[in-house]
Formats: sequence, structure tokens, C-alpha cells
Amino acid sequence: MADMSSKKAERKKILVFSTSAISDLGIDFAGSAHMHYPTSVQVIPLPCSSGIKPAWIVHAIQNGYDGVFVAACGGDCTYLSDCSERTGAVVAKAQDLLIERNVNPKRLRMAGICSVCAESFVNSITKFEEELATYDS
Repeated sequence: MADMSSKKAERKKILVFSTSAISDLGIDFAGSAHMHYPTSVQVIPLPCSSGIKPAWIVHAIQNGYDGVFVAACGGDCTYLSDCSERTGAVVAKAQDLLIERNVNPKRLRMAGICSVCAESFVNSITKFEEELATYDS
């Protein structure tokens, strides 16, 4: 029984920024299909992944999140043809800000998650949580 409680204590708190028209559907699909991923994941849907502010990512990590995962819409973005490049620039800027604060930039991850990518999301977020467990704050 002590094993189970220690495993729960080891869960890494992850904030996920997802896109409401694309990646959020894949994340919802994972839940409705009863796929298992860390219960410590919290999702904030946004219209477009390129609208994330680097300061939001830094704020999340400085205020208790072990990691931030950007579930980007990639080439499927309904708003911008260059969404992937813009989102990549947001992530790069956030990583620079983390480095300036002596925070491991690997605590931020980005992956393209489509509306039917439930398994991809589960695999990505599970691997991310495992990697977060190996990083020093």
C-alpha cells in the first residue's frame, strides 16, 4: 500500500496549453476512450497555439508546475498558415526566459497533436512526465 501512495506523491504537475479546434479534441478523445495518462495534467484550451505568451509558461513553472506541454495545432491551424513557426518561436523565447532564471528548459515541451491523436498525446505526456522526474528544479 505504501508503494501506491509514494507513486501518487511522485506525480509531476503538468500544464497543457491546447488548441480548442484541434489538439483539445485529441486530448478529449483520449479521455473518452479511457486511455490512461497522468491525472496531474491540467489543460487550458486556446484558439491558436501561437497565441501563448512565453511569460505564461514561465509563470506556470515558477508557481508550482513541474512542466508545461504545448499541444500545438501545427499545419492544421485554422487561423495561420505559419502557426508552427510562430509557436516554435514562442517556445524558444520561453526556453530562453527559463534559462535566464536557471530553470531547465527541458521542462517545456511542444508537440503537434491533431484532433484524432489521442494515443500520440497519451504517449507524449506520459514520456514527458517520466522525463520531468529526472530533472532537477
